[in-house]
Amino acid sequence: MRYKLVWTFATIAVALGLLVPAITIAEEAGTTQAETVQSDAMQLAMGARAWSRECSRCHNLRPPSELSDEEWEVSVTHMRVRANIPGDEADAIIAFLKASNN
Repeated sequence: MRYKLVWTFATIAVALGLLVPAITIAEEAGTTQAETVQSDAMQLAMGARAWSRECSRCHNLRPPSELSDEEWEVSVTHMRVRANIPGDEADAIIAFLKASNN
């Protein structure tokens, strides 16, 4: 239980720390900073929660850096079908894993 709690806090902290590059991209794209930060933060937080909840049902959670972005995409897409994970949650999980995979 303590391990899951630590992972949850760590994943949320990582998700929040990755928002600074998104702000620069948003400014270049013409969207407001607040809209982008809120949207990115919500998706990354949703992805962190879904990853922790969905994947830990059957697996020991791996650090996001263990697989490449492409490998995570294949893995999550495969598990979406096998574990019946909704599409929006799978997309959020992929976004979280890619953002955390630095």
